[in-house]
Formats: sequence, structure tokens, C-alpha cells
Amino acid sequence: MIRRQLVTGFIVMVVMTVALGLAYPFAVWAVSQVAFNHKANDSLVKVNGKVVGSSLLGQNFTDSNGNPLPQYFQPRPSAAGTNGYDASASSASNLGPTNANLIGNSPGVAIDPSTGKPLVKNDYAAPTDPYCVPVQATDKNGNDVTDSAGNPVYEKNKDGTYVCDPNTVPERVLAYRQFNNLPSNTKVPVDAVTASGSGLDPDITIANADLQAARVARARHLPLDQVMKLVKEHTTGRTLGFLGEKGVNVLELNLALDKLQHG
Repeated sequence: MIRRQLVTGFIVMVVMTVALGLAYPFAVWAVSQVAFNHKANDSLVKVNGKVVGSSLLGQNFTDSNGNPLPQYFQPRPSAAGTNGYDASASSASNLGPTNANLIGNSPGVAIDPSTGKPLVKNDYAAPTDPYCVPVQATDKNGNDVTDSAGNPVYEKNKDGTYVCDPNTVPERVLAYRQFNNLPSNTKVPVDAVTASGSGLDPDITIANADLQAARVARARHLPLDQVMKLVKEHTTGRTLGFLGEKGVNVLELNLALDKLQHG
């Protein structure tokens, strides 16, 4: 009896291993290669035979110093990896909606770490950023600097104001307006100043693309209407027609701009 059960169990194990461990994965792979070849192989984008990115993954468009290039549409911020858009470190910032490192030192909203209660006043407010989160000073070895009582020492500008953390939403809003030469009262789309859940989102909203279009047109010496036409051509619809929002694929749009000017 025991022997028969062991033989039956062994046969079932072999059959299930072959069916689910070999046959099923192979069938899925075969169907994907035939029906969804491009997507199944990372949706790689090539220019002159060279892979320049993937239409499914975002990437930075910056110079060697990490500064955004004005002639390109810029993606949303990314928290994946040290410099962003690291596919091996896909993640969000995981900062909550009351965390000062995300929203800035917003009185009444941000949590004061010393009390655990909403911040009453921001002692580090700067003329341009009332929600400034100061950057802690470091020594030549990269160690945090503190005073004799062990309190952190923060970096200051030449005018005596505090150096603000550039990765807070308020600072990103200021930088976005300045980079795109926008009025100080321009409403900035949320995707322009916050990272996606994966940190690898390849798309930006139409509103974000529209606000960047004039800057790109100036940098490339192109008519704004021509740039806006490309934005519209590279706008994708909602998934299944009703899920999510329409978006603009940044890589494909930037490649279209290069192709337009360089042929």
C-alpha cells in the first residue's frame, strides 16, 4: 500500500513538474514571442541599430553633471536608485503625506520630529521657500556636522539664508517654474514634482508636457505649434479606454524631436 502511494506520488510530481515547470512556461514564452514580441523583449527602442532605451521605462535626459537638458522634455522625478530611473532599484520614496522631507516644513501639516505633532513654525523659512527643509552640513569626509550640544548644523548661503533640500515638493515646484520660465503663480502638475510608485514611469501627463513645450521649442529654435503637434502625436490613451489617464511617452517624444531636426 505504502509503495503504491509512493509510486503514485512520484508520478504526479513528475507530471506536474513537466506540465507546470516546463510546458506551461514554454507555452507562455512562445505565445508572447509570437503575439507580443516587442513588449515581451523589453520594448527596446533603437536608433541606427543602437539601443537607446525602452518605451516602458523612464530615463533621465541630463548632461554629465546631472543637469536637465533644456532641449528635451523631462520625465517626472524618480526615487529608484541614487540618480533615479535605476531599473534594478525600482521603488518609491515611501515618504508619507506629512513627511517634511516630501512636502517641506509646512506649518500645521508637516510633523515636527522633536514633538511628533504638526509643525507650528518653520524656523528655516527662506524668502523663496517658506517651507524650506535645511540641508545638514558635512565635513570633508562626508560626516554630518553637529554643534557642541549634538544638534545638527545646517548649510547656509552667502546671504545667511539656509540651503534648502532640493528634493522636497516646494523646491521642485520652484525649480520647475524657473527651468521652464513660468510665472510664479503657475500651477505645477503633481507628476512634475513627485515620483511614481515604481520610480520608472516612462510617461508624463499632458499638462506637464504642455508646460515644457515652450522651453523645448526655444532651445531647439522650433515653432511652438510644431512641438505641440509632436506632443499630441505621442500621447497615449487610457488603458482599455477607461483605466488611468492619458500620458505622453517622454523617450519617444524626445526621439521624434531629434529625428525632426537631424533627419
